[in-house]
Amino acid sequence: MKGKILESGEDYLETILVLQNRNGEVRSVDIATEMEFSKPSVSVAMKNLREQECIVVDKNGYITLTEKGKDIAEKVYERHVLFTNWLTSMGVPEEIAARDACRIEHCLSAESFAAIKRHVKGE
Repeated sequence: MKGKILESGEDYLETILVLQNRNGEVRSVDIATEMEFSKPSVSVAMKNLREQECIVVDKNGYITLTEKGKDIAEKVYERHVLFTNWLTSMGVPEEIAARDACRIEHCLSAESFAAIKRHVKGE
C-alpha cells in the first residue's frame, strides 16, 4: 500500500517527529504510550508506514523517519501548532484547542492553510 497516507498515519508520523525531538530515539512502545494506543495497534501502523516508505526500523526496534515521512510529519506538525496557538489566542482552552487542531490539520487544503497562515501571521 504505497498510496496516500491516511489521517491516522499522519498522526503517527507527527508523534514520531515530536518524540524524536523530545527524546532523540523512538520505539513503538514510546508511540503507544504517547498516543495512548495499544502496542498491537502501533505495530500494525508501523508496518504500514514502513511499507509506505515513511519510516525505517533498525534491528533494535528504533524508528526513524525517512525524508518522505519527515516531510509529512513536519507539515502536519506545523498545522497543529498554528491551529492550536490560533485557537488558544481566541480564548479556547488549550486541551480543546489541541484536540480541534488535530481535526483541522488533516482536512484543510494547502491553499486554505497558506491563506490562514498568512492571516494569522499578519502578512
